[in-house]
Parts: sequence; structure tokens; C-alpha cells
Amino acid sequence: MKNKILLSIVIILLPIAVISFFKKETNFNLPKSEKKETEKNYTIKLQTDNEVLTLDLEEYVIGVVAGEMPASFEEEALKAQAIASRTYAMYKKNLNNNYDVKATTADQVYLTNEQMQDKWQGDYAKYLSKIKQAVDSTKNEVIKYHNEIIKSYYFAMSNGKTEDAINVFNEQQDYLVSVESVEDSRNLIQTTTLTKDEFCQKLNIACQKIQIGKINYSDSGRIKDITINNKTFLGTEMRNLLGLRSTDFTLKVNDNEIEITTKGYGHGVGMSQYGANEMAKSGASYQEILKHYYKNVEIAKI
Repeated sequence: MKNKILLSIVIILLPIAVISFFKKETNFNLPKSEKKETEKNYTIKLQTDNEVLTLDLEEYVIGVVAGEMPASFEEEALKAQAIASRTYAMYKKNLNNNYDVKATTADQVYLTNEQMQDKWQGDYAKYLSKIKQAVDSTKNEVIKYHNEIIKSYYFAMSNGKTEDAINVFNEQQDYLVSVESVEDSRNLIQTTTLTKDEFCQKLNIACQKIQIGKINYSDSGRIKDITINNKTFLGTEMRNLLGLRSTDFTLKVNDNEIEITTKGYGHGVGMSQYGANEMAKSGASYQEILKHYYKNVEIAKI
């Protein structure tokens, strides 16, 4: 009887042993296409007014997109902004400074959650979700030129063309050259007025009579330099001294005041944010937007 019981156990266990023997072995060396990718998380050191914070890169990019581009913009424009902002941050990180970026226009404006709530009020949840989606869907994507992360300048609105980097930052970058840019015509042109005394004081020139001399323009229609009362100013210098929206400006000297009309908004180099939104409205993808404003680049993982 005992032998019969042992024989029954052997008969029952034998198929289990056979099945176990032929069970497929776990493969820890699957081809790359069959393995689930785990993307690396990067950090950014952010200098605020009081301290240097270490933030997750993607969380940082959410705060920058919130601070740099209207959340009402098209999703593809927001994705393009997310990648441009991430690229700029990683470019600065690679310089190995004591900090990577500042939380102001010196680098990129960064908003905390509290600042977003204050900015968007009742639309906070909607806009935060929209921006998070744009950032999450482009995680770790940056712009590269010859396999190097670029200096991804961007600005608000062009005058119809972007500007060569050499004319603004005095640096030659083959990917930062002038291109056509269709803009939202609303708020494109703005006229401001200064008294003659204000104008002369800001430029530190004699004010008995104001004479506009020679003006040199770049190919994009912006002022490279201008002579006023025999003193020559760079267009970028005039913009800073007078607080102008752009270097595409005209001056009209009246009896007691100077009328200044500007076209566009910002330094003009790289991606126009409003131009990106117009491209997105027309059906362009974020890749098409970025490759239009940054020439001969590729969109790739960090």
C-alpha cells in the first residue's frame, strides 16, 4: 500500500517537473526594442533671490513654460516652448557654473505653484494640466546641432523676421539665423512718447536740437546702429536705454516730444513665441516649429 501511494505521488509530480524544466527563462538581455525604457531624471540648480534650489528638470520646465508663454496658446506651441526651455537649461547646466539658471529674465522666468495660482486664478487647474501635458509628452527632449545641445534663444514676437544672433549677441551660431515668421498682427506695433528732456537724458546727449543722422539696418529690418546728434548708438543699446520693445523702431521728432514706434517684441533671436503659436494654429507640429526657427537641428533625447 505504501509503495502504491509513493508511485501515485511520483506520477502526479512528474508532469509538474517536466513543465517546470521547460518553463521559459527570464531574459535580462532583451534587445533594446523589447525592453521598457526607463528615462533618466535630471536636476537643475535654480538661483532665486535668496537661495539656490535643486529641482527636478521636468518640474522646472513646467514652471518656466508657465512663466514664459501664455497658457492659452496652442498645445504644439507649448510643447515647442517646453523643449526650448529644457534645452536652454541643459545648455547652461553644461557650463558647470555654481548654479545652472536664474529664476528671472536673466535666464528664464520660473513660476512656483503659488505664483501660478495667483496668475491664473480660477483657470489654475486647467492651465497647469495643459502645461504638464506639454512637458510630460516631450520629456527629456532637447534641440541639438551636430549632436550638441544648442543655445536655444527665444523671444515674444518678431517684426516678420527673426534676427541673426551676430547682430544681437555678437556671436555666430549657424542655427540662429534670420527666418520668416508670421505673427499675430494684434499688439505687433506700439507707439510711445517721450518728452525731449526724457529722451536726451536717457541717451546722455545735448538737447538744444535733436538731429537724426545715419541709420544702418540689418537684413531683418532692425536697426543695427543709429547716429543722433553726432553720437552713434547700437540698436540694442537704444532699446535698453529707452526701454523699447524691439530694435525695429522709428523716431519722429515733434516740437516738444519724441514719438517712437516699435514693431515686434523682444531681441528677435531664435524662436518667436507668437510666431510659434501661429504655426501651431496652422497645423504645424512642435518638431516643425522648432526646426523652422532653429536651422538644421534635430530633436533628440538628452
